[in-house]
Amino acid sequence: MITDREFFRQDAEKLAPALLGKLLVRRLPDGSLRKLRITETEAYTGTEDSACHAHRGRTPRSELLWRDGGTVYVYLCYGMHNLMNIISGHEEEPQGVLLRCCEGAEGPGRLTKALCIDRGFNGCDILACPGLWLEDDGIKVDITLDTRVGIAYAEEKDRNALLRFKAVL
Repeated sequence: MITDREFFRQDAEKLAPALLGKLLVRRLPDGSLRKLRITETEAYTGTEDSACHAHRGRTPRSELLWRDGGTVYVYLCYGMHNLMNIISGHEEEPQGVLLRCCEGAEGPGRLTKALCIDRGFNGCDILACPGLWLEDDGIKVDITLDTRVGIAYAEEKDRNALLRFKAVL
């Protein structure tokens, strides 16, 4: 289990690739464990990043982005998909990392569905949550970069930023 708060206090652009290859673990209501390896992430780098929810300032939806690194941020997208982010950086530095894909769950909505992650996890501390955590089994991955997905509303410079990180397993 990853228990080092400083790991999550890295800037989003550093945390996003660092999460690749880690295991996202969910203790299901029946007590069983489901583990999926993280294969794709996206970094959202704060108020200057027009693709980041913090860009428009503090709102009820984005308030969690100002918490300490390691806070889980789950929000509803298109009224039907829960998407999971892990807040990065220090408190009052709004940034986060979207968990985009895991092995066997291609896409952020499929990832949360496969692990039964809903908005009940919104605001949880990934270091203290009994039902959701990260493990590092030492696997090393090669990483490729790409542009982020689904941010047509963002400024061109932010749409073209290479802030999507993919593991090559």
